[in-house]
This record gives sequence, structure tokens and C-alpha cells, in this order.
Amino acid sequence: MLDSHQPTQTYRVALVIQYLGTHFHGWQRQLQHRTVQEEIETAISKVVGHPVTLYGAGRTDAGVHAAAQMAHFNVTSVIPAHKWATILNGYLPKDILIRASAKVSQNWHARFSATYRRYRYTLYNKELPNLFASPFSWHYYHAHLDESLIQDALKPLIGRHHLAAFHRANSGRQHSWVDVQAAECDRNGPFIHIEIQADGFLYGMVRLLVGMLVQVGSRQRTLTNFTDLWKHEQRQEVKYAAPPHGLCLLRVGYPDFPFPPEIWFDAQPKLVFGQY
Repeated sequence: MLDSHQPTQTYRVALVIQYLGTHFHGWQRQLQHRTVQEEIETAISKVVGHPVTLYGAGRTDAGVHAAAQMAHFNVTSVIPAHKWATILNGYLPKDILIRASAKVSQNWHARFSATYRRYRYTLYNKELPNLFASPFSWHYYHAHLDESLIQDALKPLIGRHHLAAFHRANSGRQHSWVDVQAAECDRNGPFIHIEIQADGFLYGMVRLLVGMLVQVGSRQRTLTNFTDLWKHEQRQEVKYAAPPHGLCLLRVGYPDFPFPPEIWFDAQPKLVFGQY
């Protein structure tokens, strides 16, 4: 137990968080569902002895992973900020890991201070299944996917666009404007990686987008048709979302970042083709 005679201070702690989304109903606390926010808030509360609210950089859906989710909380404690990662990992389940913790200013906010979020979607495009790839990729065996067509489909998305075609219902967001800063696709053997970076994302956007990009890559839909679909906001044409387990919140960017790049920049190892 902490020495109650030690001087205490109130400060803000930032966390870099990894989680396997498989057994979570997303990030945000919900009644009767297991969530990442709830698990971490419970762990913090066990340390300080009272409820604490954790603020995340963004919400992830059920089944979606995170390599470097960012969050912060305020606490009055004698514990140095950089010690919180080790302490919390002793209370957290095996599918959550705090990679690092640091003290930040009271003006720093995990959500509102962020300038971008970047997601990676991984597809395993081979007929033969692979058990070790299945938790982190969509096994798409129906047809060969042309990654160059997917890349060509992504290029027009860069910029500020109204992407209502990729906006699921039941979202609290009042508009569908998104500033897409980067959009890339590459292949390594059977693995195709699609990365999207934007100032923020619509509810369900990346999974709906990947569902349509697969149609382009398999030549079920032309590049022109795909571009017209989102430019003319033809939401009724977007019928399929990619499964959640292929999606990972790769990183969140800030102008004033309290952690070195090796902690947060590329913390999800890419699935690549090896000699096996």
C-alpha cells in the first residue's frame, strides 16, 4: 500500500495501449459487454481506490485490434507517471498491454490533441488457410486480388471528401466529411496490407471501404464505378463490410508526443510471406 504521509500531486498520464480485440466488444465502456476501456479503468481504480475515467483517442469496434491506441487519465498519486505502465500490466488481462506511460500537460488530450489516426487492414489472399494468420487477417480465397487496382482506387480518396457512402448508421457524428491524409496498398506474398490515415474516421468506415476495395481488386467492380459510388454518396450500393479481425488501429499522431517512435510508430508487425 502507498504511504499516506507521502506528498501527493494531481497530474495527467498518457498511455500507449495494445489490445487483441478478439474477445472485446470494442473500446468504449458498455453495459453487459466486455470492453477495453472498462478493463483499464478497473485496473486504475484498484490502484488508487476510487473510480477513474480513461479518455481514448478513438473508438474501435468489436473484434478490432490496436497496436498503439492512445489514452489519458487524471490522477492524484505519489506514483511517478512512467511507472503506471508496469503497475497496470500487473492488473490487466493478457489481451491488453500498456507499452508505456508518461506525464503530459493538462492541455494534452488523447482525442482532441490528435492530428491523425492510421489504420491497417490485412488480407490473406491464398486458397490454402493458415491458422496463425487467421486472428489478424481476412482470409479472402474467392479470387486473386490485384493490389495495383486497389492502390489506384485509393488515390482519389486522398483529400477532404464527404464519405457518406462508407458511414454506418447509428453514428453520433453529424456529418461525413473526412480529411484522408494517406491511403496505401502493398502485397507481400499472399498478404495484402491496406493503410488509411485521416484526421478522424466515420463509424464503420474502414471495414466498409475495404469491403468495396476487395470488389475492385477482384475485378467485380471497375475503378470508375467505385469512385462514382463514393463521390455520389451511393450508400445503398455498399452492402458488405470486411470482418473486424483484419483491422488494427496502427497509431495516433500528435504535434507534441510524449513517447519515442519505437513505442508507438509501427507497433503491429506486418504479416509477410516467409520461406516456410
